[in-house]
Amino acid sequence: MDCIFCSIINKDEHEGMIFRDDKIVSFLDIRPLSYGHTLVVPVAHYTDFREMPADLMADYFAQLQKIALAVERATEAHGFNIICNTGIAASQSVFHLHYHIIPRYHDDEVFKRLNFKKYDHSITMHSYAEKIKKQLF
Repeated sequence: MDCIFCSIINKDEHEGMIFRDDKIVSFLDIRPLSYGHTLVVPVAHYTDFREMPADLMADYFAQLQKIALAVERATEAHGFNIICNTGIAASQSVFHLHYHIIPRYHDDEVFKRLNFKKYDHSITMHSYAEKIKKQLF
């Protein structure tokens, strides 16, 4: 397997390493959307969010929260985004599960070009809610 994150996990040192234990590593993104942009990666290789066992999520998200709050304090950000790109269509480029913590500042315009949609009479919110509910069980 040729996974850049597995390579980083297996190295003894990494210039941007923030946190490491037996389950999670966290390091700075090499292409940051803002300085301090951090990745939180499970040590075990899961291709994406869909593959990680649910029983491991609680510990993973507890560490994600701690690291996100540390990033926010350290960068003196006004807030942050936590993003997980899942699949090619969602811009996933490294196929090892990871979450991005992106420090945000007033008027930083990081996501300036978002194209928000509107529900209307031809595409209703109710129809999408019903489709999603049917897939829950």
